[in-house]
Amino acid sequence: MPHDHSHHHHPDPSMIEGDRRVGAAIAVNIALTLVQIVAGVISGSLALIADAIHNLSDALSLVIAFYARRIARRPADKAMTYGYGRAEVVAALINYTTLIVIALYLATQGIERLFNPVEITGWIVVTVAGVALVIDTITAALIFRLSHNSMNMRAAFLHNLADALGSVAVIVAGTLILLYDWRLIDPIVTLFISAYILWHSYHGIRPVIRVLMLAAPEDTDLPELIAALEDRDGVESLHHVHLWRMQEHEPAFEAHVVIAENADPEAVRRDLKSLLDRRFGVSHCLLELETRATSCHDSPQIGH
Repeated sequence: MPHDHSHHHHPDPSMIEGDRRVGAAIAVNIALTLVQIVAGVISGSLALIADAIHNLSDALSLVIAFYARRIARRPADKAMTYGYGRAEVVAALINYTTLIVIALYLATQGIERLFNPVEITGWIVVTVAGVALVIDTITAALIFRLSHNSMNMRAAFLHNLADALGSVAVIVAGTLILLYDWRLIDPIVTLFISAYILWHSYHGIRPVIRVLMLAAPEDTDLPELIAALEDRDGVESLHHVHLWRMQEHEPAFEAHVVIAENADPEAVRRDLKSLLDRRFGVSHCLLELETRATSCHDSPQIGH
């Protein structure tokens, strides 16, 4: 039975509006980054520069996300027979990897400043961080709706939310410097920002790697799925089972199905496909039907 996919080669208005939102977010983040770097150099605040570098990484991640969104819309061709949907997953991997490197760099700089504190102009830190907080909040609001259905945009949204929290931390540090001249608070805040980025990156990169490694969806119980299929009329057993995500929201299933000698192959196929779609949300599947006489011998149930 042929499996039908319908793809829209032309973006709908919501996609165009989404691109405009991402473009606006990129513009304000780049402008903010430049202001923060200049202010950080003038004031001597490493925490402010750290926040600027993190903000720059967010701007770059939005650039990557923007182009990944456009690439992902391309239809399948002879070079990419599964299409280009995983471009967004690859972009997410690049963004998280970059974040981890930046966080480790900031941690080393923060540790160095703990032993060699420098004079910091607190009022500049507070003022610029306050502006950053407003812009980070606006940016997060621009891409919030897009984050619901995209791993890539979800990462970008969480990056900007983390930036907003980082700006709050910088404001607190600048205020303490103004009130008590406690210069050590600047590298301490830097270390907290670095730790938060690492924590966020660790939790964000795991599902990305799972998709790229063709792991089974975490919300699907594969033994339960196999048992449900083997319990259907006309089915004796399954082997060479594979369950993965072709793209972030497109689970796929493949298996060799041993059917009873008197079973109607097409009726069994329709029944199994219906069950997979209705109960497990798997609409893309490839089922190779075999009889006991023609089935593979000594084959594992899962994998090859």
